Amino acid sequence: MTQFDIIIIGSGGGTKIARPAADLGFKVALIEKEAMGGTCLNRGCIPSKMLIHPADHIHHIKHSGKINVDAGPDPQIQFRDLMERVTETVDGISEGLAPPYEEHPNIELIRGEAGFISNHTIAVNGRELTAGRIFIAVGTRPLIPNIQGLEGTPYLTNREALRKSDRPESMIVLGAGYIGCELGHAYSSAGTDVHFVVRSELIRREDREIKAEFRKIFSKNNTLHEGYVAENVEYDTSGFTVTLKHQDGSSKTLKAEALLVATGVIPNTDFLGLENTGIELDDDGFIPVDGQLQTSVSGVYAMGDCNGNYFFRHTVNWEGEFLMRVLFEDPSSETINYGAVPHAVFTYPQVAGVGQTEDELIAEGTAYVRGFCRYENTAMGMARQSDHGFVKILIDRADKKILGAHIIGDEASNMLHMVIALMYKDGTLDDLLNMIYIHPALPEAVRDAARDARDQLKK
Repeated sequence: MTQFDIIIIGSGGGTKIARPAADLGFKVALIEKEAMGGTCLNRGCIPSKMLIHPADHIHHIKHSGKINVDAGPDPQIQFRDLMERVTETVDGISEGLAPPYEEHPNIELIRGEAGFISNHTIAVNGRELTAGRIFIAVGTRPLIPNIQGLEGTPYLTNREALRKSDRPESMIVLGAGYIGCELGHAYSSAGTDVHFVVRSELIRREDREIKAEFRKIFSKNNTLHEGYVAENVEYDTSGFTVTLKHQDGSSKTLKAEALLVATGVIPNTDFLGLENTGIELDDDGFIPVDGQLQTSVSGVYAMGDCNGNYFFRHTVNWEGEFLMRVLFEDPSSETINYGAVPHAVFTYPQVAGVGQTEDELIAEGTAYVRGFCRYENTAMGMARQSDHGFVKILIDRADKKILGAHIIGDEASNMLHMVIALMYKDGTLDDLLNMIYIHPALPEAVRDAARDARDQLKK
């Protein structure tokens, strides 16, 4: 039995604790069974955005005629070269993460699969490790639906789609959430004929007006099969044949060279031997935690995707910094406050949001006003010949606090940050109004949405 102060399972979000704690003198074991860096670096945020950025460029080039630019008849992504660059970049970063941990005198980096054999004892590579504090940061993996014929076929998940060297001529995407829309957009822009199977709505958790605008634009560039679920999958040398059933009972079939399954995620908690502990799971396999991210076992914490709170790298970073502060740097009973958690969908059109949606406010019975401005009604929107996109701000009618903001269109994820900052400072509509905006720049759409909200308050 090897004694540590801290054991961390997972080198994604878990790294927010490993080195900072080791620098404070704690003896740390960091366990990782795959490539260093976790989902975000290896099969999520980083490689997907390296694909999506060229995809966005191609889209703008193909539509540059509206701003009087002749881009030629057939601009193309050099798919194989792009994929090689993405893979080499990601692998290089991942491989470069290990040495600082291996060389740190207070860290032992262990490559292997960890499993609990009791509440505070971990088995890995035939060894037994124990620690007063254990952090579970094992993330999630793709949820594979139980579709007849799917098992055993060479379908893609985000993991394979981000490393595929040959671009398929056609693709069926099962799923219409973040992952499906982002990767489907990347392949579509590269020239693949992409068909989306949409059970209910595209990006269904977004604000109502965002979803409507997104569908309007996304459907112009992609083929949607709405109201359908996949019932059967067949595969042969010619590709995939997927039988779809509509909610009205009708059926049809789609054929494509590739099939991308993007129907959700499940936590990687089923490999941890948690049945040997008192750590509780919810019905979906996530680990419930308290206000300090502690599990049902004292001294064992769950952070990141596997606790089911949020599924963003920026939230697990927030959790890691919080845990370092309240457990090691300045110990206290403080509980985590995520504040207004922002998100973005990096597809076309880009979507970003923070705070509550209009549907949520209506369900709560909150008295609010909606400030709204379309991109095309700003100077920069006019210069870009924007044919879509808007900023929507939701303001509390009583105290003018910012309750939420939702943006769709170019640079949405960047534009949202000015609202995020104000929400974290308990900002109000007056704060959005009482500042000088650069003219002409897209954030003037935020200003004009705020002005619209001000006008609505007067009614």
